[in-house]
Amino acid sequence: MTLLGLVQHMAEVERNWFQRIFAGHGVSPVFGESNVDGFTLQPGQGLDEAMTAWQTEIARGREVIVDASLDDSGRLAEQEAGYVGEQGVSLRWIMVHMIEEYARHNGHADVIREQIDGVTGA
Repeated sequence: MTLLGLVQHMAEVERNWFQRIFAGHGVSPVFGESNVDGFTLQPGQGLDEAMTAWQTEIARGREVIVDASLDDSGRLAEQEAGYVGEQGVSLRWIMVHMIEEYARHNGHADVIREQIDGVTGA
């Protein structure tokens, strides 16, 4: 796990929940079929590319939900159906889930930083 991998992963998470599941768009993985979770680092791709991809996916997600109600539901892909159940999930559920995703991965980033500088609780 790397900080760059976390940024790439969050770009994929944004695309997955807002474009694939909520909007039902058949978009491919941000970083290709061989890197569906985004964690794998790609030769020639660095922080600039990852940040651009992440910011692009956030903007696209906002476009998808701008006129939506929190009670609107998205369609689940087969792999997520086992995770959240067969029925669709509301935009409200997705938004809360995204808070969980960011909290979890911010914690991972903090642990990585602690390993680098040794500072805890700051």
